[in-house]
Amino acid sequence: MPLEVKIPPMGESISTGILAKWHVKDGDTVKRDQPLFELETDKITSEGNAEAAGVITFKVAAGAEVRIGQVVATIETGAAAAPPPGQAPAPAAPPPAPAPSPAPAPTAAPQPAAAILSPAVRRVAGETGIDPASVAGTGKAGRVTKGDILLASAAPVSPARPPAAPAAQPPAAASPGERQTRRKLSPLRQRIAERLVSAQHGAALLTTFNEVNMAEVMALRAKYQEDFVKRNGLKLGFMSFFVKAVVQALKEVPSINSQLEGDTLVLNNFYDIGVAVSTEKGLMVPVIRGCDGLDMAGVEKAIAEIAARAREGKVTLADLEGGTFTITNGGTFGSLLSTPIINPPQSAILGMHAINDRPVAIAGQVVIRPMMYVALTYDHRVIDGREAVTFLVKVKQEIEDPSRLLLGL
Repeated sequence: MPLEVKIPPMGESISTGILAKWHVKDGDTVKRDQPLFELETDKITSEGNAEAAGVITFKVAAGAEVRIGQVVATIETGAAAAPPPGQAPAPAAPPPAPAPSPAPAPTAAPQPAAAILSPAVRRVAGETGIDPASVAGTGKAGRVTKGDILLASAAPVSPARPPAAPAAQPPAAASPGERQTRRKLSPLRQRIAERLVSAQHGAALLTTFNEVNMAEVMALRAKYQEDFVKRNGLKLGFMSFFVKAVVQALKEVPSINSQLEGDTLVLNNFYDIGVAVSTEKGLMVPVIRGCDGLDMAGVEKAIAEIAARAREGKVTLADLEGGTFTITNGGTFGSLLSTPIINPPQSAILGMHAINDRPVAIAGQVVIRPMMYVALTYDHRVIDGREAVTFLVKVKQEIEDPSRLLLGL
């Protein structure tokens, strides 16, 4: 009896989604635990894997809306799996006649490890039409990376055909003079839009600014970066300093670490900090739990792990829920200044920005220092201006004198 492939449960608040992409073709032989499809919901993007090996038959086309628990394919298990519909079984070949022993055939070169391609590489390969097997990998042990696929797709060659298209027929060119293209928003992008509009309409948002001298943090990183990498296997970034500074500031100004539920103000006595991550599907805010109990290395490891899972579509609903405060870093993309929008039901969000050398007055002298603007957007229904400014000044003090972070001051 064929094994049914169903849309897995994603959490109580998710009942439907879009089957955005099949990672295999109808009639393919699949392996157990092989990724089969990509599912987009209004909160996360995830993958469905094969529960057994066999030949897969699609029941739902890519792009269709599906329900949790819906059967989207079947897998005919066993060695004698039937061929895909419409394809006659190949006739059995007659046994070969005895022949002199041929010279040993040359050993085939090892295949580019499709089985170890990351979800991000498979996704980009599908979108660009680039066959990973045709790309020289620059990753560890010759693995193909996402950058390799993007570089290959940007090379000045003829437009690539989709993997399923016959080689003799070139793709249809875009209509001459076409000035617009249209595509429906993904469920995740629709949800992002709804949340941002809701935050703007449902809260009294106000933003206050300050600037931070990054010289001490940059000097500390430069001095200990090599030792930090040797001990922890990853670099010491700026975000861990800001996470630890935010925790100290939240302890000093607890109203920032609160949320409004109807006419009740809920003060959170824990520090689960959301870190905004830009992905191909849109902005996601996975949460780093218990930041007050993590050292710098612990924060860096947690950020690296959750950011990688977010970009590869491995984030779960539980990873996105329960944060008490959010940090977003527009400086990654060169942003000089912005007014970030809070992540409901949280009451505040800190925006980091680009570091630029600027003239500043220190001890009566004009000197050049690496400066960053920081912005705190907050819900004025819950937080007063005095509290917001005090919080931001506390963050500034911690960053400008990072030894305070090590002492917990």
